[in-house]
Amino acid sequence: MSRKIFAAVALTLFFSSVGAQEKVLRVVPHSNLNILDPIWTTQYMARNHGYMVYDTLFGTDANSKVQPQMVDKWTVSPDNRLWTFTLRDKLEFHDGKPVTGEDVIASLSRWGKRDAMGQKLFTFVERMDSPAPNQFRIFLREACGFVLEALGKPSSNVPFIMPKRVADTPADKQIEDATGSGPYVFKKEEFKPGDKAVYVKNAKYVARKEPPSGTAGGKQVYVDRIEWNLALRDAQAQVNAIANGEVDILEQPAFESYPALQDDKNIQVVNSNPLGFQYMGRFNHLHPPFNNPKVRQAALAAFSQEPFLRAQVGIKEFYRSCPSMFTCNTPYGSPKGTDIQSKSSMKKAQELLKASGYDGTPVLIMKPTDLASIQKLPDVAAQLLRQAGFKVDLQAMDWNSVVSRRAKKDPPAQGGWNMFLTAWVAPDIWNPLTNPAVSGLGEKSWFGWPTDEKLEQLRDQFARETDAARKKSLAEDIQARAFEVGTHAPLGEYVNPLAARKNISGFVTGPGNLYWNLKKN
Repeated sequence: MSRKIFAAVALTLFFSSVGAQEKVLRVVPHSNLNILDPIWTTQYMARNHGYMVYDTLFGTDANSKVQPQMVDKWTVSPDNRLWTFTLRDKLEFHDGKPVTGEDVIASLSRWGKRDAMGQKLFTFVERMDSPAPNQFRIFLREACGFVLEALGKPSSNVPFIMPKRVADTPADKQIEDATGSGPYVFKKEEFKPGDKAVYVKNAKYVARKEPPSGTAGGKQVYVDRIEWNLALRDAQAQVNAIANGEVDILEQPAFESYPALQDDKNIQVVNSNPLGFQYMGRFNHLHPPFNNPKVRQAALAAFSQEPFLRAQVGIKEFYRSCPSMFTCNTPYGSPKGTDIQSKSSMKKAQELLKASGYDGTPVLIMKPTDLASIQKLPDVAAQLLRQAGFKVDLQAMDWNSVVSRRAKKDPPAQGGWNMFLTAWVAPDIWNPLTNPAVSGLGEKSWFGWPTDEKLEQLRDQFARETDAARKKSLAEDIQARAFEVGTHAPLGEYVNPLAARKNISGFVTGPGNLYWNLKKN
């Protein structure tokens, strides 16, 4: 073979191999992935995992409007009690089996036992059936005004559709099979909690034709493989890794990392979630001292939002105080009924605690050590509670331990807890049905388990109401009652933009980290 021919063949082979190389997106997620069941937990890592491997009946677009996703068309009876849905063609699970109405029914039934909005929806549901393989029907006892909003719920818990054999798992038991019908396939054999999680493109996924918007529209996949680096938790190490091109995306950089990231000409800072998050302190209503509403009132009075926001975020343009339990600057955000916290003082908190009969029982606060976006909040809570006169037991652990322990109803001395602090993305808490913290269903409520019949009566009225002005008024009444009960403490709002190499494009605006439409050039 002549040298010229050999060189030409070698060059052809080189460019062929380059073209055949996998496009791998390397991501540092905001926390570790340990729980793979997005219905069993509200943890956002499980939700993000869910959006990789599952699909939804409806999505919520960037303008907060519900749009069809797996559903092709639907009809509603004149009395609004019978809803009939037809699925899109060519919906297929990763194991090759078609998605059917029976899969949908089993998935919704399980979700309806765990999710706050799902629980409320199923108080209206009489039964469901599947008259044809590509159809399902929901029969309501009485009409309600939030069926589509529930089915298109964009964040935790998302009503993801699973195979019936998986969705038949009891709601209080975690699933072990991550078979979905979504745009990526989970590589279980490569999964190492605390190290990495791997997803590959689902070549059989048929995306909608509409452009992507929020959790709706076409979920086009332009990379072959996504690797979540679960081990890289040190903030400076994350900055170094993205600066050196070892990773492509940091989902939630530590707030102190932004100056260095913004100064790097090869890095972009992208706020793909402009509505942001709300910080929250959650009380355990089952055990002393927070089984006493007067003690919860004292804690609320001690929790001025500014110290939490200043200590945790620190960048003024990234945070704001918000007295409401529902996202500020959205339809139900309001200051009504918030005075116990928003207009209180440490002196008032001390007076309320003294009058409450508090007996010195320590408040066990769980402090996550590996979640940069919230890890300073427990220290602030402990300091403010001590100033008010509480005894505090601050216990450090990783975030997944917090997630597991908060599900325990045992007394604190036996592995339970009194308080934890967390953050919710805006759509999860922006109305009385999505916000799990204002539920008063006792042991069926979100972790903390408040019981209040009046609160549930008001939420029932809200669920039935269709008049916008009346719903606004009811939302204010619900908030006022929740502050009176002391369900939880809202601690202000913030944004936490992602950082990415500049060769990454196509970010979708939405409530979480969404990995379709992304291109790596």
